[in-house]
Amino acid sequence: MSTPGNHHQIDNIEFNVADIARSKAFYGEVFGWSFIDYGPGYTEFRDGRLAGGFTTDGPVRAGGPLVILYSGDLEATRRRVVDAGARLSKDTFSFPGGRRFHFIDPDGYELAVWTADEAAHT
Repeated sequence: MSTPGNHHQIDNIEFNVADIARSKAFYGEVFGWSFIDYGPGYTEFRDGRLAGGFTTDGPVRAGGPLVILYSGDLEATRRRVVDAGARLSKDTFSFPGGRRFHFIDPDGYELAVWTADEAAHT
């Protein structure tokens, strides 16, 4: 994930892909993106302005990438999301560098919210 962004702003976009190597080759060749591998199932990309990721952790889905927002207080944001009527599609979980949860908005779009692991920034 990218460096912590501004509270409640889009910070990351994640694509579920069938083949990370193929996606890296395509986006690297066509758009000049750079990559950092975090194991066989996840690669971070940077386009010069925005960071995102390619993952094989879920099915490739029509409708586009997963939009990820940053929160300085993940639990407070989670409460606000639930209180506003959204359904959690993945409850809070840890990953290298932070924690996040996923939710379904009122129109059925899945988004995620993440926060950095404080130990990674000390």
